[in-house]
Amino acid sequence: MIDLTTLLHWGFQTIVAFVSTIAFAIIFHTPKKEYLFCGITGGVGWLVYLICVGMGWGVVAGSFLATVALAWFSRIFAFRRKAPVTVFLITGIFPLVPGAGIYYTGYHLFMSDNFLALDKGLETVKIAIAIALGIGIVLSLPSILFTFRRPRRLP
Repeated sequence: MIDLTTLLHWGFQTIVAFVSTIAFAIIFHTPKKEYLFCGITGGVGWLVYLICVGMGWGVVAGSFLATVALAWFSRIFAFRRKAPVTVFLITGIFPLVPGAGIYYTGYHLFMSDNFLALDKGLETVKIAIAIALGIGIVLSLPSILFTFRRPRRLP
């Protein structure tokens, strides 16, 4: 069972991911009318990640499922907003990128702690592969799944 403090912590982290995604969208020169949707994409991805890790599925599985969710939202927003998928995908993936893992891999290498460097490096590579697979799977799906249009009836 998930307690109230965990839910509040997840909510706070999701808001921070939302705001940081919008900040990255500003740096990325995303059109202003897309800021809210970029933030939603990043927030949803981070929330899915938190839920998966909180359920004990691990960071690699959490990263994969979060990437699938945010790539799905990116495609939906791209069709609805008539914008490229990359506008939402690149900004939304920002909270999930394993930057800390890359940093700690280098740190442990320079500190001559090869076991920890290898451990952190392999985990980082697994997360990067999970992110790439999640993006690849969702982007390879047919576009009809994201348009939500009803077929026309012929008279």
